[in-house]
Amino acid sequence: MTKADIVAKIAEEIGLEKNEVQKTVESFMSTVKTSLTEGENVYLRGFGSFVVKKRAEKTGRNISKNTTIIIPAHNIPSFKPAKTFVEDVKTNVKVK
Repeated sequence: MTKADIVAKIAEEIGLEKNEVQKTVESFMSTVKTSLTEGENVYLRGFGSFVVKKRAEKTGRNISKNTTIIIPAHNIPSFKPAKTFVEDVKTNVKVK
């Protein structure tokens, strides 16, 4: 499912214009991105959490040059689904 599909489905379900739903979805995503870049996690009860994970410095390998490189510590966005969300997916997924 793409963002356009999500917008179309929401617009159909609640009876709003697609452009209004598009603005709402874009605003939501922008707010989540801004919060995460400011180091603030986003918690949506019953859905999940958008969190910033800190990755420690580690050594890696450049296979083509056969050398060891240092990968610096960095932050990465992550999504952790709520337990109820995980259970719903486990029990209700329809395999195509």
